[in-house]
Amino acid sequence: MGVISNADSNGSVQNCNNGLEEKLDELRRLLGKSNGDPLRIVSVGAGAWGSVFTALLQDTYGQFRDKVQIRIWRRPLRTVDRATAEHLFEVINSREDVLRRLIRRCAYLKYVEEAVWDADIVVNGLPSTETREIFEEISKYWKERITVPVIISLAKGIEAALEPVPHIITPTKMINQATGVPMENILYLGGPNIASEIYNKEYANARICGAEKWRKPIAKFLRQPHFIVWDNGDLVTHEVMGGLKNVYAIGAGMVAALTNESATSKSVYFAHCTSEMIFITHLLAEEPEKLAGPLLADTYVTLLKGRNAWYGQMLAKGELSPDMGDSIRGKGMIQGVSAVEAFFELLSQSSLNVLHPEVNKPVAPVELCPILKTLYKILISREQSSQAILQALRDENLNDPRERIEIAQSHAFYRPSLLGQP
Repeated sequence: MGVISNADSNGSVQNCNNGLEEKLDELRRLLGKSNGDPLRIVSVGAGAWGSVFTALLQDTYGQFRDKVQIRIWRRPLRTVDRATAEHLFEVINSREDVLRRLIRRCAYLKYVEEAVWDADIVVNGLPSTETREIFEEISKYWKERITVPVIISLAKGIEAALEPVPHIITPTKMINQATGVPMENILYLGGPNIASEIYNKEYANARICGAEKWRKPIAKFLRQPHFIVWDNGDLVTHEVMGGLKNVYAIGAGMVAALTNESATSKSVYFAHCTSEMIFITHLLAEEPEKLAGPLLADTYVTLLKGRNAWYGQMLAKGELSPDMGDSIRGKGMIQGVSAVEAFFELLSQSSLNVLHPEVNKPVAPVELCPILKTLYKILISREQSSQAILQALRDENLNDPRERIEIAQSHAFYRPSLLGQP
């Protein structure tokens, strides 16, 4: 059950479409669309990034009404409070006319299958914590489908599964398990970006990851002068990295608030948190060096202006508490909280033990990740307050970040089982 918003583009059509119609026609051909049958794109979830991504598509292709239909579905019984409404207006602050048209022209549909049953492309704009539930509901209405939809997931978050061996379940895997849609039809789009700035046409990069069959044509379809989309075949690893940076963004927000924005303290934290991320990528990826640039860029923008860093700041200032949960009015889901728990659980497993250089004995990987351990104690077990993040940084026994990187580079750390690989 939910709401569909039918977006209209009156007043936004330019005289020259700069090859947009040709790109749309090319994708229509690949999806087997005939004349008179519009390409149906539905965004499931109406958070800031999902809404902005769909609005970008509408602004770009909405002028071709006979060839494409772009809609948004959101869960029912979730009224938009004043704070959330104000946030949405802030996100699209320079294009309020578009938002007002969306509101004026919304059409209410009673059943979720009215949104997705015949969709050609489904955009997952849900938080990772809601992805499985909603796509299990959607799967009920796809059993009779003849064609298989293409799914683009925007979600950044993970689940931990400990049986039969410890491994990570990402949103694309959740969708695959819930619906039976093959992985070659499921893509992940991520990158160092802030939704409001992308909508205001600030220059941005993103990567669409997945099987070559769809990632290359979808990348071409999405690419715009201000939003450059590259493609990559390493779907799950990029997806996991998108969740990992949210973990450390929360700690960065805490450090910033507790030190009155001390540049020195923030740089110390950055050195330690990036060394932990590099350490973890060596467990997850056979060639982790290829991920360094995208991971650090995504981390950097999240520390600058992301909701996870904001959440850490509010916790440290006492304006929020972990007891209030990870869904914050006016901000949405704070994905880093569940990611802290998932990474801690996974990296605590003895089956993943690595050799600790100082004590010269096997230890669980989390023992070499003091910031991750501290965030777990603050956010999940609630054993410590936000002040503990500074205590962790000021521990005179804390290893030089360089040593952690050297440990990862000098051992056979790669654990393909963590990402479900044989």
